[in-house]
Amino acid sequence: MTAPTADVEFDSGPRGHARERFCVATRTVRPISDLIRFVIGPDGEAVADVKHKLPGRGLWVTATKDALGEAIKRKAFVRGFKREVRLPSDLVVRTERLLERAALDALAIAGKSGLVAAGFAKSEATLEREEPVALLHAAEASVEGIRKLDAALRRGRSARPPVVIGFLTSAQLDLALHRANVVHAALLAGPASETFLARCRRLERFRTGDQHNQAGKAAPN
Repeated sequence: MTAPTADVEFDSGPRGHARERFCVATRTVRPISDLIRFVIGPDGEAVADVKHKLPGRGLWVTATKDALGEAIKRKAFVRGFKREVRLPSDLVVRTERLLERAALDALAIAGKSGLVAAGFAKSEATLEREEPVALLHAAEASVEGIRKLDAALRRGRSARPPVVIGFLTSAQLDLALHRANVVHAALLAGPASETFLARCRRLERFRTGDQHNQAGKAAPN
């Protein structure tokens, strides 16, 4: 669909019920899960509303770096909002950081909900005894540690391999889980875990442009 309709081109706030919106970069109507909402902050600057909570009129862009760059290049924000809009030179980088922060916030909630087994020993035990939905390795995790947890997974009871996420650093995992030196963690099923995985998929789509990624690859059997 290429022609926008009045109810999908913009919105009047975060409580809109439409499931599709018009992307000002690609000029197509897409599901809101494939888009990022932008609003104008109090200082007149465009801000990514990655959690769909900020007040004000929203403008939507396909959630990839390329699409956001194209929207900036085409001056789509000025035309869309019909007013002067300040676009920071690092808007793409800021948006990526906000998406990353949203994923880490969801991981923190999962940790507080008792859904995260943090640390090598707890991850290994969880893989052998339970059915985690995801396995987290810090970006700097050793090959040997990853190999040992893969072996624990093969000994375990999981009928479906968990998703493997390896783009977060140990420092980021430490902050989210309020622990020191977290390199490995296993994630159990639950609403907060699903939110975390959905936000990881969105972050990876933004970085890679792949609209079909699965937030990491499934662990090998």
